[in-house]
Amino acid sequence: MNYKVETERETDGRWLGEIDLLPGVTAYGLTREEAIAKTKALALRVLADRLDHGEQVPELAEVFTVSA
Repeated sequence: MNYKVETERETDGRWLGEIDLLPGVTAYGLTREEAIAKTKALALRVLADRLDHGEQVPELAEVFTVSA
C-alpha cells in the first residue's frame, strides 16, 4: 500500500498535509517539507496504533508518495 500525501498552501501561508486514505491524518507546517514530515509521522503513529490493536495494516515498504 502506498499512501499519497496531498499538500496545499493555506491563505495564511501555512502548508497543510493530509492522507485521504487515513481519516484524521492531517498536519500543518510552516513549510511544505515540514507539513509532509508531520503528516508522515502522524500516519505512522496511526498505523502503529492499528498494529497494537490487532488491525490489518499494509506492507510498510514504499508507504508514502508526495503529490507534485
